[in-house]
Amino acid sequence: MSHHVLVVEDEPVTRARLVGYFRCEGYRVSEADSGEAMMDIFSNEKVDLILLDINLPGIDGLSLTRQLRSQSTVGIILVTGRSDTIDRVVGLEMGADDYVVKPVELRELLVRVKNLLWRISLCNAVTEPEEKDDFIIRFGECRIDTQRRELYRGDQPVTLTGAEYELLLAFVTHTGMVLNRERLLSLTSHRREAPGDRTIDTLVRRLRHKLEEHPGQPVMFKTIHGEGYLFTETVF
Repeated sequence: MSHHVLVVEDEPVTRARLVGYFRCEGYRVSEADSGEAMMDIFSNEKVDLILLDINLPGIDGLSLTRQLRSQSTVGIILVTGRSDTIDRVVGLEMGADDYVVKPVELRELLVRVKNLLWRISLCNAVTEPEEKDDFIIRFGECRIDTQRRELYRGDQPVTLTGAEYELLLAFVTHTGMVLNRERLLSLTSHRREAPGDRTIDTLVRRLRHKLEEHPGQPVMFKTIHGEGYLFTETVF
């Protein structure tokens, strides 16, 4: 069964271009011109990934991202024509997995969609365990069930986006190693961005707020100035 992509864009020509392209690539595609129309489709159908324009009439794409992320781990790629990187950083902080800037290069967008869907399917893959503990990773008071893609802090579940989960796995499988942004990007989304890309910084900040006792004074995810990040916990 093909993946279901929901295109949310108020500009008719751009929306038709995206819808037509992804249908030709074999995806099942729905379309919406507003946040209200998007939520109507999302509430009634299984959607795998949303291409969400930031600049929508009524409720904007950033607010919709926050609303979606509060109730779902659906893949979200923001589409924006704005040149200011603040919108992109805010979108990532609200839970988006990725972003592209208009005018959209369709082949690049297709690669990003494929990568994100692959990462989501990998995270959600379920196999029959021989021993339950084979799928459990523990550190501090936390444990990750990699079979079910679940994270617990003590007895409390912690909700992670696909990007957050993948970055956390990169850290716990490289504990004690300093990883720069480029290395972390290669371990997660396979993106090749300029050195100034702040995606990893945003995701690390989100993980700190969810897992650190004092996010402003991180102990688990330490910044090594001029080099990258260091995950300090012992994994067992």
